[in-house]
Amino acid sequence: MTRPRLRTRLALLHAGLAFGCGVLLVVFVDVPLLSVGRTTAESTSNLAAVLPLSAVALVVIAGVSMVFGWLIAGRALRPLRVITDAARGMSADNLNARLRVPAAYQEFTDVADTLDGLLWRLRESFTAQRQFIANASHELRTPLTVQRTLLQLTLADPAVTAEAYRATCQELLDLGRQQERLIDALLTLAGGYRPIDGWEPFDLADLARRVVPDQSAPARERGIRVETALGPAVATGDPRLAAILVSNLVENAVRHNVAGGTVEIATTTSGPCARLTVANTGAPIPPAEIGRLFQPFQRLGTDRTDQTDGHGLGLAIVAAIAHAHRAALAAHPRPGGGLRITVDFPAPR
Repeated sequence: MTRPRLRTRLALLHAGLAFGCGVLLVVFVDVPLLSVGRTTAESTSNLAAVLPLSAVALVVIAGVSMVFGWLIAGRALRPLRVITDAARGMSADNLNARLRVPAAYQEFTDVADTLDGLLWRLRESFTAQRQFIANASHELRTPLTVQRTLLQLTLADPAVTAEAYRATCQELLDLGRQQERLIDALLTLAGGYRPIDGWEPFDLADLARRVVPDQSAPARERGIRVETALGPAVATGDPRLAAILVSNLVENAVRHNVAGGTVEIATTTSGPCARLTVANTGAPIPPAEIGRLFQPFQRLGTDRTDQTDGHGLGLAIVAAIAHAHRAALAAHPRPGGGLRITVDFPAPR
């Protein structure tokens, strides 16, 4: 059996309360009269006539209360129907409508405002998702187009030599490695958004010590000095994802630097958190642009990265892994140029 609708339940509740109040009134008024009539020697009470009339009055009160309860419940639930009708007309491609409720219904207005905020976040999420798919498709299509062009030019040249074939194959291998790195980065980004299944302790200092040597060669080529201050900083989470976060931050600090610049890496314990700090010299960064750097396929000054300077996923992966660890991520431009990024991981309890 289906449960009655909310409007019906409210009307029944209204009628029940009115009927209950009527019963109490009869009990407090008629019952004392009945007792008085029994104790007096000569009863002149008209209680026998009053009781049937009271019963009829109770039935009438219940019926009238039911009708008024139905009308009152319908008026009170009208904003809910407005919200429901508006929600039914929405879809992933139509999230621009607002749930408008009369200001007199303050409680429903709060609900509508909350749902409007949710719809705004969904709209932003869908927009970012579409942009991400478009950028990822472009990044994957570009090397495929170059590969096809190289093969067509090589096959169309009747005088092509074995050396030319070998050079073409080498270029195809390089483009294949770029695609592999992009796919690995996309998989890591997707994995960073998933909740962490098993939380275990790890030391940020140990992760940094393993990551720094990998960036030593690129840093030396550009004369960049890497300075470390690695104190014990025990955090909890997924050590594999945390290592990727540290690696991406250090790689980003080396790549987006100036010749002869510096990279500073520090791990400390700050209250109940284990803090990782990575700072680098570089070009001045407007504060308004910092948030965009943590979006996929974004870097300063362009809408997307080019193939020679990464894919613009490094800091997006950092943001995703920090979110999965419930870690506080903060980035601030340095006065002389460059960026300082701190990540506060939760410490083991």
